[in-house]
Amino acid sequence: MRSANPADLALPFGFGRRVTGAALALAIAALILVLFTSILSVSVAGSSASSTVDLPHLLRMTAIQAALTTVLSLAAGVALAWALNRLKFPGRDALASLFAAAIVAPGLVIAFGLIAVWGRAGWVGDFFGLFGLEWTGSIFGLHGILAAHVILDGAFAARVLLTRLDAVPASRLKIGQSLGLSPLKRFMLIDWPALAGSLPGLGAIIFLLAFTSFPIVLLLGGGPANQTLEVAIYSAVRLNFDLEGAVLLALAQLAFCTLVIAPMLYFTPDISVGGSTADYHWPQTTGANTLAIGVLGLGLAGFAMPLVAVLANGLGPGLSNVLTSEAFWDATWVSLSIGMSSALLTLLLALGLSLGRSAFNSPFARLTVGLPAYTYLIVPAVVLSLGFFLAVRGTGVRPQSAAPFVLITANALLALPFAMAVLGPALNAIDKRYARTAQSLALSGWQRWRYVEMPLLHRELGLILALGFCFSLGDLGTISLFGTNEFATLPWLMFRALGAYRSNDAAAIAALLLILTFVAFWLPTLVFKDKRDA
Repeated sequence: MRSANPADLALPFGFGRRVTGAALALAIAALILVLFTSILSVSVAGSSASSTVDLPHLLRMTAIQAALTTVLSLAAGVALAWALNRLKFPGRDALASLFAAAIVAPGLVIAFGLIAVWGRAGWVGDFFGLFGLEWTGSIFGLHGILAAHVILDGAFAARVLLTRLDAVPASRLKIGQSLGLSPLKRFMLIDWPALAGSLPGLGAIIFLLAFTSFPIVLLLGGGPANQTLEVAIYSAVRLNFDLEGAVLLALAQLAFCTLVIAPMLYFTPDISVGGSTADYHWPQTTGANTLAIGVLGLGLAGFAMPLVAVLANGLGPGLSNVLTSEAFWDATWVSLSIGMSSALLTLLLALGLSLGRSAFNSPFARLTVGLPAYTYLIVPAVVLSLGFFLAVRGTGVRPQSAAPFVLITANALLALPFAMAVLGPALNAIDKRYARTAQSLALSGWQRWRYVEMPLLHRELGLILALGFCFSLGDLGTISLFGTNEFATLPWLMFRALGAYRSNDAAAIAALLLILTFVAFWLPTLVFKDKRDA
């Protein structure tokens, strides 16, 4: 009888990755199920008083706001990407990186910056005062929400779409130039086909970001008329402790967002910030250059003005008071420690899920493994926070004791969709180029990761760590139900300062938070060098 060959007993390549990916997806799904079960059980056993939540109005308002944000952000993103692609000037890449950082800029800080510019006591009001006029405009309301979202999401869209335009083959540009295409025909025949494939997935991401927006709507909403599901859930829990209403809103948001998420998995764009730049130069007409300069100038002013206002107002009288405050340093330590832990957890989850998902051949299996990674875009942070709060309380553990664990887990889930969007396209590209070589060398899963994939993913790994840290650093949704005087992060400390009308303190915290976020986002690009082949 022939003895068994050890090679015949070896597990097929990708088995460990598939098991790991499926296990992580199942664990995330189980966690969400436990949290929702905790909410539902308390709601059923709670007060018999009926909820006063106006679900149709909230759903309609949230959908309208998110749809308008998506359309305006995509339009702004296409225009800015076109302008950046046409113009070649020193500092272009730095400006593109600034737009890329919009995805991690704290929404609370951007909203505060808009108030500093357009509020009654803001820069515009001061300018009108120089001429003896009174500024009667208001940044609060739907227009203010849209302005803040478009500033963030439009800049993010511009960076993603610029990568697509810069990747247009030089041969196609040469043919277009030889045919004497006008600027309009060049856009329609060359640029638009390069952009169109990214718009569905990018639009879905922007829609869900706006649909689940919390700090911007909380600060700029201006009242119940512009309240969205996320803020309504916070109000129902934190202010009224209306668990029945919170559950109803959460389920509505879960159902609505799931309908958007499923097709999005097939159109997810690469949000990596290190795309190659096309070197081919196609001289433009004077009119096209003037238009590009105007579009870029307008976009840069709209994006940079709130940031400059935050820094100008924050690095002033209130700074010394904040820096000598023990509460500030305690909140800074909490934010940094939770941010670093969340970033590491985000990276581990993204690697396990992305590698596992890529090892499956079935589209349904890929969808099943990938869907739990988009938990945050489906389930709002305040719902996750509420579920954690009730689940922990049911075990007899003080919620404040479990707060660090809750924030680390929730913030990792927050950054996970974007980490998957970074890793997915990169892994697919590596697989197409090196899969046969790795197979011919009989590399195991670990060997393939160590010698092939990891060296080519340095840039993506650094970006994921940056995303995980920055998302955690600027998050207000989760801490909104766990924050206390003794346990606070920088956004929660800033929000409390605003509530107590300590505007100088809030401005100083906003400025420091903005600086810390941008430094943390750009630092990994210096540490994690790109080793991808030219």
